[in-house]
Amino acid sequence: MTPHSPAPLISLTWTDHITGRKGYLVVDRLVRGVSSGGLRMREGCTLDEVAGLARGMTMKEALHFDADDARARYIPLGGAKGGIDCDPREPEANGVLVRYLRAVRPYVESVWTTGEDLGLTQDLVDRAAAEAGLVSSVQAVFPLLDDEAAARRRLADAFAVTVDGIGMDELVGGCGVAESALAALDRAGMAHRDARVSVQGLGTMGGATARFLSRAGLRVVAIADVKGTIANPAGLDVEALLAARDAYGTVDRSALREGDHELSADAWLTTDAEVLVPAAVSYAVDGVNQAWIQARWVVEAANMPVLPEAEALLAARGITVLPDVVVNSGTNAWWWWTLFGDIGADAEEAFGHTRRAMRALIDLMLARAEADGCTPREAAHAIVADRLPVMAERFGWYAR
Repeated sequence: MTPHSPAPLISLTWTDHITGRKGYLVVDRLVRGVSSGGLRMREGCTLDEVAGLARGMTMKEALHFDADDARARYIPLGGAKGGIDCDPREPEANGVLVRYLRAVRPYVESVWTTGEDLGLTQDLVDRAAAEAGLVSSVQAVFPLLDDEAAARRRLADAFAVTVDGIGMDELVGGCGVAESALAALDRAGMAHRDARVSVQGLGTMGGATARFLSRAGLRVVAIADVKGTIANPAGLDVEALLAARDAYGTVDRSALREGDHELSADAWLTTDAEVLVPAAVSYAVDGVNQAWIQARWVVEAANMPVLPEAEALLAARGITVLPDVVVNSGTNAWWWWTLFGDIGADAEEAFGHTRRAMRALIDLMLARAEADGCTPREAAHAIVADRLPVMAERFGWYAR
């Protein structure tokens, strides 16, 4: 069962004439003539990776479509993704980003709404988009808005909201990931205080997820960054580690407390914990290192962190993978809930809406998996397969 077109609608490769760096854009599907998906920048990014992420965005959008909710202003879009093969920390990175956006400007203006993703903050994307001559990185959706000026003010106000020093654009994704994990624990009857968590990555998604899970009463016992794994069986001080991280999510080791230990980079996989959260890079769990995992749940905060072979082996061992297409979809949905006016620029309203939406999706997916005797990912695909034809019939691919 394939919940998307067998080949993407648009697939292109760009070569920077100055550095030779490659960039990619894949539009998997359009709804009402528009698609949605972030722009990532990382060394080694490939066209196949971007195509897989674009297909995932088609699924994420469809999963947030409720055909029976007449009150919803946000109508999900199609799926797309952009990627640039460059280390964002390189001195040349910003120039590459600007030239890439200039090259794909016609797509951003007409069919592709984009924003921050791995390696890029929204501020970087916004500044590069302005330098490339774009009005906004999401301007393709403006014709679908009832009041463009009000919508843009609402989104700008939402991005200006901070909670304990962290912006809403960072926090809402972690809120969704955390609620996904909590929903799974609740369905299994496990008390939050009895659950230990290991997180790979303390960047945008991993940091926010660790904060929300810790505040929900779970014990975060391991966090990995590029320097290695920080662990403490008694529980880490998540707030102190967040305060001590740099822009890339790397923790200043001088902030470690007595009882905190520095372990190897892959020790987060072997940590004794009930919940494992890969929140850093794609392809982190493969057919070999999956054997080290003893957690009960793997909650995919990153995009495509568990390879298909590894997921099958984990399932055979009774370990449940909560898939990225559901778990980390909250950030994208928050953008559109805010822009279309389903929620305002208010933190508690955003968190409440995100929690309700994510818990409903997780419950629906897990109930479908139990009924069909399949994995949660297969259940998510089945839900998407049900919804895409309804979206196509009701809204069309190309109609404005």
